[in-house]
Amino acid sequence: MPSTEVLIAFTVAALLMNISPGPSNLYVVARAIAQGTKGGVVAAMGLAVGSMVHVVATVLGLSAVFSHSPALYTVVKLSGAAYLIYLGISYWKSKTVGKGKTVEQVKKKPLLSVFRGSIIVEVTNPKTALFFIALLPQFVVPESGPVSLQLLVLGVIVTISALPCDVLVAVSSSKASNWLFKNERAQEIQERISGSILFAMGAFIVADEVNGFNK
Repeated sequence: MPSTEVLIAFTVAALLMNISPGPSNLYVVARAIAQGTKGGVVAAMGLAVGSMVHVVATVLGLSAVFSHSPALYTVVKLSGAAYLIYLGISYWKSKTVGKGKTVEQVKKKPLLSVFRGSIIVEVTNPKTALFFIALLPQFVVPESGPVSLQLLVLGVIVTISALPCDVLVAVSSSKASNWLFKNERAQEIQERISGSILFAMGAFIVADEVNGFNK
């Protein structure tokens, strides 16, 4: 297993990234406005389940890659690091999510339908899968135990850390969330923090791998 320090740092980074306004937050806000806090919380839970589907798929795929070709796994790590750097730069260059954007109006549905629909929304989101593939391998230390277990633990951390962020959005959707999505300065600060973390992660990993090749 990764060290406690690594897990703590990874959890903090995941929280900061998950709290940044994005499509998932907007979806939770829309659902909460349509049918109250309960609907928003149920939507958040559905997104978490959908996220776990991506985690399991990522664990199975990356574990197979590592087992058959550690060298290919290194290529995956470097590609993922490059993607993280790209995301970090994108956060800095992009305009805030909420600028000129209103929360989509949705119809009320039974809570079970909201839960199922939220799972589908997340499972069919290719960006979620790509993010997991890029992020999780960077914190795996093969010498620290089974790769699949490490990937699973890291994936669960990302999913669990996203849940309270989405629930907070659901609970405060009528006031704080609307303010957040309309307040460009608040969004800009969050996006800059997330972008810096992603860029730093990617740059550190690339530098570490290059140093390893030179030794």
